[in-house]
Amino acid sequence: MNEMLHIQTPILESLPLSKQAGVSVLLKMEALQPSGSFKMRGIGHACRTYVDRGARRLIASSGGNAGLAVATAGRKLGVPVTVFVPTTTKQRAIDLITATNAEVVIYGANWDAAHAAAQSACGPEDAYLHPFDDPLIWEGHATMIDEVAAAGIQPDGVLLSVGGGGLLCGVVAGLQRNYAPEIPILAVETEGAASLQTAVSAGAHIGIPAINSLATSLGAKKVAAQAFTYARQLPITSHLVSDRDAVTACARFLEDHRLLVEPACGAALSAVYQPAPFLQDKETVLVIVCGGVGMTLAQLQAWLAMFS
Repeated sequence: MNEMLHIQTPILESLPLSKQAGVSVLLKMEALQPSGSFKMRGIGHACRTYVDRGARRLIASSGGNAGLAVATAGRKLGVPVTVFVPTTTKQRAIDLITATNAEVVIYGANWDAAHAAAQSACGPEDAYLHPFDDPLIWEGHATMIDEVAAAGIQPDGVLLSVGGGGLLCGVVAGLQRNYAPEIPILAVETEGAASLQTAVSAGAHIGIPAINSLATSLGAKKVAAQAFTYARQLPITSHLVSDRDAVTACARFLEDHRLLVEPACGAALSAVYQPAPFLQDKETVLVIVCGGVGMTLAQLQAWLAMFS
């Protein structure tokens, strides 16, 4: 039961990205986690904590990386998992989750409906795993920054993608306990999933009416309240990229580093391939390569053809 659910991931210097951006670019390779994304850190930590507290079943609502992380953690911990997914979930995601022996319940037209159904299904011996809004998840995600600090690296900035804000909250927690003063963050979203920027621009914790982006893993209509608070109080810069930019970055990253990631990850990478103003006064930046399982080579090729 003491086996780590996530792995320590490498930190690689990217010569192609460094040349493109004019700064030293370090990659935290979270795409190599057992479930294929950074979600394994925080969700794995939360799953283990809930099981240690007595949970006999784990319940989640996600047809993507979070659901697969819960399913992977449950398999390692030896407890059953039920994942509620909306009807829009791709068969590939369902197949990946069921391959872990988790149960998949298809319910509702969107994540909000699946989320409500999953919460309603929780009994007294069950634990519900929110995809991003849980301090235990943030605590787990923070360990990636612990590894960066332990390697003796002090970046001038961190680039990451934002969906619901769980990764952002975890990275902030890791930076705060390892570095002073605060290291600035570039928080990247696609234009059709700009929940964080919408809230920050409005000065209120509001959401967006709908997601209109290929980067479906960024598809939280409202970010966690803690992410919104951090964005207002800390040196966090919001940055938007197009779906085309995100997909093109996925293709370039595959060519440069032989690793296939989804557009949610490509969003952060695109801010380096097409250097954001954030980089202008930096010498060394850390990019969280968050990964994602929602991409195949055929899908990438189809999207590239669509944008050509």
